[in-house]
Amino acid sequence: MELFVDKPGDEGLPGNKRRLAMIAVMTAAMMAVFDGAIVNIALPQIAQTLQVTAGTAVWVASSYLLAAAMLLASFAALATHLGYRTLFTFGISVFTLSSLGCALSTSLPMLVAMRVVQGIGGAATMSIGPAIMRSIFPSRLLGQVIGLNAMLVGSSTAVAPILGGTLLSALGWPWLFAINIPLGIVALMLTLRVIPNERSARHEPFDIYGALLSAVALGALVMTANAFAHPAAGSSSFRTMLMAAAYGATAVVAGIAFVVRQRYAPRPLIPLSLFSSVRFSLAALTSMVSFVSQGITFVALPFLFQSAYGYSALGSALLFMPWPIGIILVAPWAGKLSDRYPSALISTCGLGCFAIGLVLLANLSAHASILDIALRSLLCGIGFGCFQSPNNREMMSNVPRSSSSYASGILAIMRISGQCLGAAAVGSVLSAYAALHGTLDQEMFAIHLSLWGAFGATALAVIISLSRLRHVMMLEKDERL
Repeated sequence: MELFVDKPGDEGLPGNKRRLAMIAVMTAAMMAVFDGAIVNIALPQIAQTLQVTAGTAVWVASSYLLAAAMLLASFAALATHLGYRTLFTFGISVFTLSSLGCALSTSLPMLVAMRVVQGIGGAATMSIGPAIMRSIFPSRLLGQVIGLNAMLVGSSTAVAPILGGTLLSALGWPWLFAINIPLGIVALMLTLRVIPNERSARHEPFDIYGALLSAVALGALVMTANAFAHPAAGSSSFRTMLMAAAYGATAVVAGIAFVVRQRYAPRPLIPLSLFSSVRFSLAALTSMVSFVSQGITFVALPFLFQSAYGYSALGSALLFMPWPIGIILVAPWAGKLSDRYPSALISTCGLGCFAIGLVLLANLSAHASILDIALRSLLCGIGFGCFQSPNNREMMSNVPRSSSSYASGILAIMRISGQCLGAAAVGSVLSAYAALHGTLDQEMFAIHLSLWGAFGATALAVIISLSRLRHVMMLEKDERL
């Protein structure tokens, strides 16, 4: 396989070690995807077993995301102090041990506490996964390996509902966490054996104030989305929107304070100099806006499938399968092409395809067939798969190798920020609908309005992506002159 064939001048690890390191990183990514997708399916059974309300059980999912989001920037910075192998080993170890703790939990407080610890481990691995990929693979193969990673994530997302449903029916919810243990052991052994421990040669102080501000900003952003997605029992729509507004304002204030701190801090948590690269900045902005669109869609479609079309929660999850299948089909090829042709061009074409798919979803009729829904979702997945791999390559390849961990952290922050903003946007639309006590037809209108909002976000992402394509063409013209 080309990925593991050495050529003169290649950076990173030799081919045989490259293979083992890739397995370690991808196994950690698969664990995180499985965990996020499966736990949501298990919430009703967890609530019943632990004798708590469904609204309270939501914290099993929310606590993980909250802990992970709050620590992404800090771990990206810590990687330069501790080294990739040290931090990745810590992340996998914590994630695996806390998975055992989740499986053995006998009460909701214990389970939520273990999920917080699990989120800490997940943040450590998510924040530097792409950076490790860049450190072990030569630049000529970066797009291809990012595409394969996207394919793995898509495969895991597609398989998770089926695997989760099977484990729930046959063994019970604790086994959804126990399945991480053998995977974690394999990833840990390979990490200790082959992943290099790259770190900064300079011993610089850690930006504690920046870490606190980033944690507050990202944590408040997650809570904003959570306020809409899982409103407190008995809360009115007005109270829900008031709570979300308070969290959102906190996120904005803390975010501005974080940027100011990074601008003037002697040793910033995330150097703003990274954004001096126009290509990196535009790729990061394109990523966040596109994930806003995905966040809107992923919240709106379950309402469409369950409330309007009457499908069960499992049926709704299965209707999502064409989306990751589309990513599986396209992402590896898009990544491979981005190693040979301009990443901006390929990702812009992918966004265009994604936009067309969203227009088709927004125009679904009230009596759409399963095949009709599946084909439109598949087109969205194909477009997003064609966009994501080249765009991630663009971000990772336009910073110095020594700054890869920062770029990796920013990539993860853009993804979570975009998804949370998208969830908050569609949540505000649906909350406004609920406040009006609308009919089913009005609910359908609110859902379709949200999907049109997702299209609008994607159209904005296309415009941003086209601007970086123009920038690339200008650079090439200057080089010829």
